[in-house]
Amino acid sequence: QVQLVESGGGFVQAGSSLRLSCVASGNIPSINAMGWYRQTPGKARELVASLPITNGGVTTYADSVKGRFTISRDNEKNTVYLQMNSLKPEDTAVYLCKAVASDPWGGEYDYYGQGTQVTVSS
Repeated sequence: QVQLVESGGGFVQAGSSLRLSCVASGNIPSINAMGWYRQTPGKARELVASLPITNGGVTTYADSVKGRFTISRDNEKNTVYLQMNSLKPEDTAVYLCKAVASDPWGGEYDYYGQGTQVTVSS
């Protein structure tokens, strides 16, 4: 089991910056990748950025955030960050942290946090 707790959301004006944090706890060694998704009412959950924790993966970003958002991690703090710069009103959403974990038998599991609201005014 993996537990995720996000923080850092808020209400900001367009052009501002925010940094989201996601602290993981539980079976940390089982985590293979972490990422940030966002969701708005009536729309499908959208991948914002993902970061491999184990070797062999690549960091990916949604086209809409490339050059503005940066995902990073602090292994000592079991924390993944999403630095969001030059925010736009269309970035308004609930941002959720996701961890992909596996068990010794090849099973793969997705875990999500409760989400943090980001609202960007024009």
